[in-house]
Amino acid sequence: MPRKLARHLTWLEAFVAAVETGSLEAAAQHLGVARSVVSEHLRALEETLAEGEALVERGPGRRLRLTPRGERLFAGAQASFHQLDLKRLRDLAAPEPGLRLGLSPTLSDALMEPLAKAAATEDLKLEAAFGGAHELVRQIQTRELDLALGFTPLPPHRGVEYRVLARLPFVVLAAPACGLPKAAPFLRVKDLADRPFVDWLRDDPYGGANSARFLAAGIQVRESARVESFLQLYPALRAFGACAIAPDLRALAPFPADVVTWPLKERKAQVVEVVALWPSGGASPAAETCLKALAAHLRKRR
Repeated sequence: MPRKLARHLTWLEAFVAAVETGSLEAAAQHLGVARSVVSEHLRALEETLAEGEALVERGPGRRLRLTPRGERLFAGAQASFHQLDLKRLRDLAAPEPGLRLGLSPTLSDALMEPLAKAAATEDLKLEAAFGGAHELVRQIQTRELDLALGFTPLPPHRGVEYRVLARLPFVVLAAPACGLPKAAPFLRVKDLADRPFVDWLRDDPYGGANSARFLAAGIQVRESARVESFLQLYPALRAFGACAIAPDLRALAPFPADVVTWPLKERKAQVVEVVALWPSGGASPAAETCLKALAAHLRKRR
């Protein structure tokens, strides 16, 4: 007489067979059922235990491999089947406490340390990656990230909530060899005429803003380089003995000691915002923990 398993254990049996044999087809042959039955059991297990997230995925050679959640479930499923009730299976398949974080390269350089310390304090697994504004918004929309940090202006978006963390005015930065008056209390755009200048890449809003500034002031600069982030800006300033117009990051982290800084005096002062983004419906507990730590860090910088 064939054994009668509880429904969730039938699903689990298909999952274990698929992992051990390496494919749905081999699992079906092993269990003596159709491939579609194994597929349905896997889908039911994922819906019940993992909110629809995959427990297995296709790897090289189309052989099945475990996702991180699947790995924990498979390891725990080695106990006697009849000891595994649904609550125990849900615990096994629960996501590991962690934070999937995306940052612009500039903000990664300025803020990664306090964010990493916050994650370590709370024993959160941290997965951090770079991204441009469009990429960060897309990954928040698709819930590939729990939290992203970027600058405004943001691209159009749906399914994204955000919070302004800081508002940064613009400043003039320069290498000492640039020749600008170090003792000046501020500089105007016209003071940069004919100076070697490091601008931002054409798809960066700062670059467009600088072009508009030069046009309004009726000046030209000698463009020496274009960069994407502050990680590239400082070496370029030093190499070319150049200047740049950029957001004042000192509210986040100090500028290098050898970079000279002046407030930028404009008829209409402009600012750029540092924003945190997360999927609609509320930030995760891990994201909120890191945001609180980040707010404390920013208060200390004021």
